[in-house]
Amino acid sequence: MNDAQVNYMVTEKELLAIVFAMEKFRPYLMGVKVIVHTEHATLCYLMTKKDSKARLMRWVMLLQEFDLQIVDRKWSEKPSGGPLVPLGGGGEAPYGLEINESFPDKQLLSVSVNSMPWFTDVSNFLMTGIVPRELSSNQRNKLKHDSLDYYWDEPYLFKICNDGVIRRCVLEEEQMSILDACHSSPYGGHHGGARIASKVLSCGFYCPTLYRDAGELVMSVREQVEFQRRMKCLSPLFLRLTYLMCGALTSWDLL
Repeated sequence: MNDAQVNYMVTEKELLAIVFAMEKFRPYLMGVKVIVHTEHATLCYLMTKKDSKARLMRWVMLLQEFDLQIVDRKWSEKPSGGPLVPLGGGGEAPYGLEINESFPDKQLLSVSVNSMPWFTDVSNFLMTGIVPRELSSNQRNKLKHDSLDYYWDEPYLFKICNDGVIRRCVLEEEQMSILDACHSSPYGGHHGGARIASKVLSCGFYCPTLYRDAGELVMSVREQVEFQRRMKCLSPLFLRLTYLMCGALTSWDLL
């Protein structure tokens, strides 16, 4: 806790601890029933109170996206000293369970990626204002200049394009599925590369290699269609040759 949070009331500290825990383990708690046992009945009252401090109301609003239930344990159900008192001096865990306090942050939400997104430097600069050290002076100036056309709205990065339209930046993998939907889907139309790229832009997506990737997609589709057409034309010839070869083998066997 910082200096301001140290001066909070006990009830506010308890609610802050719940907010911190829910935000910390958000990926594991979203969509599941979460029951918080506490010895402060005031927390149950704060969750339904309409008039309160702005800080407490903001915390309550953050908790509303979770399926959270705060339960106040009766005094007869509490062990000596209360369930939230740190264990020590031979204390036993409630319900006879052992408490494992080893849960390092480096094991939380570990993600391995083969390549970084093309907008990694821009998004990191907009969020933290830190420029990568490995960049040269010209690259740093270019990064700062290009960042003026972007803005970060978690969890997406948006670009203000030359036509004044704000579009969401997409990854290379995501862009290929978007291009395929705009070209090969029943409502795609099978147009050229420039037309497909324009359709993607009209949908509100942006990628610096959009036109190049759209052209490569159209060329690959045309090559596949041409290959299938040639194979379809050669299929009768293959069948005829197969028939003649089978007939020749049969005649040789009769001799």
